[in-house]
Amino acid sequence: MDAQKLQQIAGDCAADLPGTDLERRSAPDWDLYKVRGKVFLLMTDLPGHPVVILKADPDHAAALREQHSDITPGYHMNKTHWITVEGGGTVDEELVKELVVGSYRLVVDGLPRSLRPTGV
Repeated sequence: MDAQKLQQIAGDCAADLPGTDLERRSAPDWDLYKVRGKVFLLMTDLPGHPVVILKADPDHAAALREQHSDITPGYHMNKTHWITVEGGGTVDEELVKELVVGSYRLVVDGLPRSLRPTGV
């Protein structure tokens, strides 16, 4: 999957999740997807290639990095709890959606019950 499609799929998936807000920042360009003010997905362009940055369970993140050369520790984030996904041969649409939903659930599960969006 090419890098532009990676960001399109991740952004579309995130936008469909309950309670999601998109915040766009410039200089540098970042798209932040949040639920109840907590970030679960970031998108930006690293020199030469667009990336998606997601929260992940530490054990799962380590396994993903071992299995996929296009998944690396989180860029400018906690390297244990975040991953960076690049477009490439080892990442497909299904995996991207799974990672976005997983990141969202990790953040929602950390919210007080009274703040969790309905339908989760």
